[in-house]
Amino acid sequence: MANLKDIRKRIGTIESIRQVTRAMKLVAAAKLRRAQSNMEQARPYAGRINGVLKHLLPDINRNTHDLLNLRPAQKKAFVVFTSDRGLCGSFNTNILKQARTIIDEAGKDQAQLICIGRKGYEFFRKRGYNVVEHYADFWNELNFSHAVTMAEAVTSRYLAGEYDDVRVIYNQFKNVAQQEIEEFHYLPLVLDEGDEEISTDYLFEPSKDEVVTTLVPRHLNVQMWHFLLESNASEHAARMTSMEAATENAGDLIDRLRLQYNKARQAAITTEILEVVSGAEALVE
Repeated sequence: MANLKDIRKRIGTIESIRQVTRAMKLVAAAKLRRAQSNMEQARPYAGRINGVLKHLLPDINRNTHDLLNLRPAQKKAFVVFTSDRGLCGSFNTNILKQARTIIDEAGKDQAQLICIGRKGYEFFRKRGYNVVEHYADFWNELNFSHAVTMAEAVTSRYLAGEYDDVRVIYNQFKNVAQQEIEEFHYLPLVLDEGDEEISTDYLFEPSKDEVVTTLVPRHLNVQMWHFLLESNASEHAARMTSMEAATENAGDLIDRLRLQYNKARQAAITTEILEVVSGAEALVE
């Protein structure tokens, strides 16, 4: 059995860890409120612009727009969103596992990766994947210009013919306890199943072609911004939940160690009393 000094030392260490995890939980909660607010403000606009484009696409000659032209998907690119740091539960583990499965099914040798977040970049680089671009150390200053920079980088490579199809894999924020991994077809723009049924006839001024030409780059920027905000909110939610669990576990461990300490202390006191009584009896005899 560990002695009293060792137990006291372990309790002190775990108490320090609990203070750190509690502080990290509070920081994550504060960041989550801000990230969730930004995400909820961006969602309606991203959804609306996406809806307008899907209404227009059936009436547009795709061959006149480079970003709409459907060509054989011989080479694919994947944009994978992760965090820069750990201590956020299975946030990175789950998405990296699923992204790796999707990329391997598409063909590892033919796939190009754009990693948003250090964890994804380090994971795929160590395993020999073709990472053509990566971004890190920007989450604390996240703003719309980051989305524009990333969207333009992805689009320019697509227009240069480096790949024919772009998929985005990211965590979608559902609530504080739940994030879902989503795969989004980023380029070329396609209709989801059932979207062709939209047939309301609107009068467009300027022409539909001009509206689409103007909206597509804006749509790609807004979608990238949407992915960033969803991933950012999901990361903070995962970290807050993880730190809360760690704090509770530390408290449970401290309670068990204190019980063990009290038992050991009681045993030591009993032993000392017995030694005193035995010594007194020996003197009497």
